[in-house]
Amino acid sequence: MEILIISGLSGSGKSKAATVLEDIGYYIVDNLPAEMMAKFADFCAASSGRYERVALVYDVRAGEPFDMLIDTLERIKTSGVNCRMLFLEASTQTIINRYKETRRKHPLSGKGLNIQQAVEKEREMMRPVRDHADFILDSTAFSTAKLRSEMLNLFGDQSDRGGLNVNVLSFGFKHGLPLEADLVFDVRFMPNPYYVAELKPKTGLDADVRDFVFSFQKTHDFMEQLTKMLKFLLPLYAEEGKTALVVAIGCTGGHHRSVAVAHETAEFIKKEGYPVTENHRDISR
Repeated sequence: MEILIISGLSGSGKSKAATVLEDIGYYIVDNLPAEMMAKFADFCAASSGRYERVALVYDVRAGEPFDMLIDTLERIKTSGVNCRMLFLEASTQTIINRYKETRRKHPLSGKGLNIQQAVEKEREMMRPVRDHADFILDSTAFSTAKLRSEMLNLFGDQSDRGGLNVNVLSFGFKHGLPLEADLVFDVRFMPNPYYVAELKPKTGLDADVRDFVFSFQKTHDFMEQLTKMLKFLLPLYAEEGKTALVVAIGCTGGHHRSVAVAHETAEFIKKEGYPVTENHRDISR
């Protein structure tokens, strides 16, 4: 059985960290006093494997001396349970900004302290807890995705990460930009099969339309640059923890050029080893 205690400063990301752990199978208990942790550990150990991975969130709201947490941590460890502690922190200004954004009160701000004083007081109060942590994460510069990635690196395995799934989408600009797009590429500079009588009623999925679009050097030059960019970007998105990416490729109507290029792009991404879906939003308009 594994017990992870999540502690740290208020506003440093403990709740978000707990959410990531819950997503990968941890049983979460928030704001559990230290004096109850050992009893809860005994309960989990006697549960016939129902609670193999448990995360307990502990912070200043417990209102008890922090040496109780440290003693409890050591007691659980000596019982043979794999018990570790993660401590989350952030810069004072970052925490202040987060509280301003959420308009929530800091747990210590009601004791005659302004928010900066409250953050600094909590930092000093929590120092003994921090000193006993197995892992320390500073979330000052973390986006939600970055925090998720760091948590998965520490406590997840490859199956938990899920990987990056890419959706390649063709569309027509005259029908509007796809709001879900992360990356948008405009291929209206390419010669348009719409003005070739025998190609006009067809789409970019037809071989003769595709051959026409790719008969021009500018198309090959574009694809070379596009694939080079994707080869660079996709691992970085995956490392950041992004699980879904929409690559949108547009032409005027969404029938010919964007469809042909989107199909080639999807084939490239598939060869790079990423799960990919291919959609043509406006192909039947």
